Amino acid sequence: MSIQLIQQAIHYIEEHIYEEISYTEVAKRVHMSNYNFHRTFSFIVGMTTNEYIRKRRLTLAARELQTTNISVMDAAYKYGYESPESFSKAFLRFHGSTPKQAKQKGAKLHLFNPLVIKIILEGGSIMDYRIEHRESQQFVALVKSFPNEIINDDNDHSIPDFWTECSEKNLIEPMKLLCIKGKRDLYGLCSPVKDSETHFNYGIGILIDENFDRTKLEGFIKNGYSIWKTESTDYAVFKCFGSDGNCLGETWSKFFKEFVPQTGYMQTDNTDYEIYFENGESGLFCELWVPVKHI
Repeated sequence: MSIQLIQQAIHYIEEHIYEEISYTEVAKRVHMSNYNFHRTFSFIVGMTTNEYIRKRRLTLAARELQTTNISVMDAAYKYGYESPESFSKAFLRFHGSTPKQAKQKGAKLHLFNPLVIKIILEGGSIMDYRIEHRESQQFVALVKSFPNEIINDDNDHSIPDFWTECSEKNLIEPMKLLCIKGKRDLYGLCSPVKDSETHFNYGIGILIDENFDRTKLEGFIKNGYSIWKTESTDYAVFKCFGSDGNCLGETWSKFFKEFVPQTGYMQTDNTDYEIYFENGESGLFCELWVPVKHI
């Protein structure tokens, strides 16, 4: 179960909080890919792994500054900062006071304790889904690489910005015209990541099917478009209703917090994607297709 694995990851992080923590090593400890670990952690915990580690270290640093004679410089290096200046800036942002002020009696500091994840089942809500099987598929796509750390970072808009950039450069519409009218659905493709990789690929694409104009494919490849291939697999499919991408994030959160614990399915290391329909039902933002297997 994903929740139990993330709790194991938190225990590992706490045991090595004073050391340089390798996210790849943490992911291996819980038998997850680097990418899926980052994604699962942030949806279940509500913050990125980096943010969790930063808050815990700054909490421990404040306690040590208050109760021992450790210098600000030594504290900075002990808690993983490259300089006392970068440590002081991070400390001030989190606590609202400087490390020097933390040494004084009466200083107000923030406390961020180790997380213990509990499963709370709340009745009355329905999460509609269906299981679909798809054989291997191919897409024509605009592809860009992103660091794993941006996954579910609320302050990061790299992927929406990628959509905007491609739209403004008029790269999406010509691609859609390769399909017949009524079949010009757009796909947001997210690649599986191997354990050693620190980045994942995201693609904006269209499906190569029987309605696709293959005579123009070579020209698109020469102009920087890519062929994206997926493997044969089962998918859990969810409809995301809303006016913006927030409904997509909410669906991912429910997938990890509700769907996985209660159904016996877990995500696999295959491409997941969103489908943005040319002619979708009213209020539908997209469909989310998550590759899964039953455990």
